[in-house]
Amino acid sequence: MSFEDTVGSVSDVGPPPMDESWWSAVMKEDSEGPPSKKERYFGERNDNQGKPEDWIWARELYEKDDTVNLRVIGYNRGGLLVEAQNLRGFVPVSHLVSVEPNSTDEEKAHKLGEFVGSDLCLKVIEYDQERGRLVFSERAAQAEPGRRMELLDSLVPGEKIRGIVTNITRFGVFVDLGGVEGLIHVSELSWGRVRHPEDVISCGQETDVYVLSVEKDQGRIALSLKELMPDPWADLEDRYQVGDTVEGAVTNVVKFGAFVGIEDGLEGLIHVSEFGEDSILHPRNVVREGEKVRVRVIHIDAAGRRLGLSLRQLSQSDVEVPDSTYPSEQPEALSSL
Repeated sequence: MSFEDTVGSVSDVGPPPMDESWWSAVMKEDSEGPPSKKERYFGERNDNQGKPEDWIWARELYEKDDTVNLRVIGYNRGGLLVEAQNLRGFVPVSHLVSVEPNSTDEEKAHKLGEFVGSDLCLKVIEYDQERGRLVFSERAAQAEPGRRMELLDSLVPGEKIRGIVTNITRFGVFVDLGGVEGLIHVSELSWGRVRHPEDVISCGQETDVYVLSVEKDQGRIALSLKELMPDPWADLEDRYQVGDTVEGAVTNVVKFGAFVGIEDGLEGLIHVSEFGEDSILHPRNVVREGEKVRVRVIHIDAAGRRLGLSLRQLSQSDVEVPDSTYPSEQPEALSSL
């Protein structure tokens, strides 16, 4: 397999469709472990059909961006269940004003339990009669009626706007733009590799964001942080040439090679064929994540966002003697890889 084929197969794997990732984020489907019967009952409710007039009521609330007071009748680790006419609505924990995002699971469970039997002032942020989904937000209800539609009408893809981070999940970050929330998918947080959004941004942080797209009918706004940063690939061929020796840190090791971070947001691939003359069982036998390495640039394709690197094509003076504690010299360490 060629370098181009290998990198192409990796770079072509993009983020999930916005609609699916958005719904997963709202419904907190990223909770660890399988849902319990209670959570399935409160969180999914496939039988939440109600009557036609109930969905007309929900749609009018959404379109008018109006508030409504609803009684809390239950909860799970993802949020609250509310009684909405003959329907059951869901309020994700991230949309509750008084629940701190950094609270422990025990603290959140205690706080959610205290809501049962009380009334909350809410706004509809998502409704889907076909799937029986009706989602409310206490946070959105803090803005005056009509503010959501004003924002959706005024937002233009390509512009910069300021907001406050309200929730962080494993696949993205929610940002309150002043009455409506947008989502920064994890792939839009940085030009470089992001292991978890918490490594890049914090809850409560005020930040500028770039508007990628606006779906007014669904009330969905896709945002980006990386679009406000210089693209390290833009002038790559002016800064590096084939044959250059560079230093970097190994960011990821896979069966076909290892990725090396040369600078912030810029990674190259050492294909398995470029590790050395002798065949190897796995790249992890040669390098490990976090290790500093010196490599030779052997391929540059800025347009395709591909950078080929080599350990094999270093001159003798570039090669450093490996540390005696290297995992390849420790069978017990290899067995755990």
